[in-house]
Amino acid sequence: QVQLVESGGGLVQAGGSLRLSCAASGSIFRVISMGWYRQAPGKQRELVATITSGGSTNYVDSVKGRFTISRDNAKNTVYLQMNSLKPEDTAVYYCKAIRLGLDYWGQGTQVTVSS
Repeated sequence: QVQLVESGGGLVQAGGSLRLSCAASGSIFRVISMGWYRQAPGKQRELVATITSGGSTNYVDSVKGRFTISRDNAKNTVYLQMNSLKPEDTAVYYCKAIRLGLDYWGQGTQVTVSS
């Protein structure tokens, strides 16, 4: 079992920044990949960014150049630095970990960007 706890969401004006954190605990050995997903009202959950245990990253096109995913292995924490936020970034952001073929999700954190 892997437990994930997100934090750092909130309300910000367009053009502002937020940093999300996802702290992992439990059976974190062999966690292959971690990532951030988001779900806006009335829309499907979508990938935002992922990072492997080796540090390789992947981003959805809409956030490239604005968002940065990183991980601190010593703290078992993954971060999502979000800059130049836009109203369309408004969503609940979820952290996900993949371990031994299973997906683990956090409870989500709300990000609201006002225009």
